[in-house]
Amino acid sequence: MSAPAYNSVAWFEIGTDRPAETRRFFGELFDWTFAVGEDGELAYQEITAPGATAPSGGIFPSGGKFPDYAVFYVLVRDVAETVARAEELGGKVIVPRTETERGLVFAHLADAAGHHFGVFTPPAA
Repeated sequence: MSAPAYNSVAWFEIGTDRPAETRRFFGELFDWTFAVGEDGELAYQEITAPGATAPSGGIFPSGGKFPDYAVFYVLVRDVAETVARAEELGGKVIVPRTETERGLVFAHLADAAGHHFGVFTPPAA
């Protein structure tokens, strides 16, 4: 399997305050499977579609801290640069550039018309 191209949609995420119900619905509808971490409902849950060799999305248990959402992520070379360019084009930052302990860098943006999406750069290999 080849790696996704830069500037292409390479991940999706469903943020929900009802992760068990969300897993059940999408699991039954699309036969998706979920990798749930050791801390159960509080863990980010990666989604794998039937026949896929790797996950292509995830469920983020929000704990009700913000509205439920479903968002796509575009793979970019530089998240900070992409965020700055999006703002120049009339976009807005929803979640600023964030780096996880494992080196994943991401941000949530809104385009000029208000559509929510994300950008990310994976951890260095």
